Amino acid sequence: MAADDEKTTKLVTNLDRQAIESTLVQVRREAQSANLRDLADMFNGVEGMPRALIERNVKNALEWLADKPQLNRIASQLELVGLNLPNLK
Repeated sequence: MAADDEKTTKLVTNLDRQAIESTLVQVRREAQSANLRDLADMFNGVEGMPRALIERNVKNALEWLADKPQLNRIASQLELVGLNLPNLK
C-alpha cells in the first residue's frame, strides 16, 4: 500500500455544488487515465447534472468500486462527495 493510500480522508461536509462537481470531474479524469471507461462515463457532463442523477451515479460508482481495493483513492473521493450530497442545490 502506498503512503498516499494510508492517509485518512479529512471529513469535510460543507462542500457546495461547485466543489462537488470539481471533485467528480477529478474522479472522471483519474478514471479516464486508468482506462476505467465505465467509471469515467458515470461522470461525463457532471457539470450542472441534476442532483438525483449525481446521487445515483455516485452510488453506482461506489458499488462498482466495492471489490476493487486498488482504487481506494477514487472510492474515498466518491465517499466524500456522498457525505456532501445533501448540500447539492
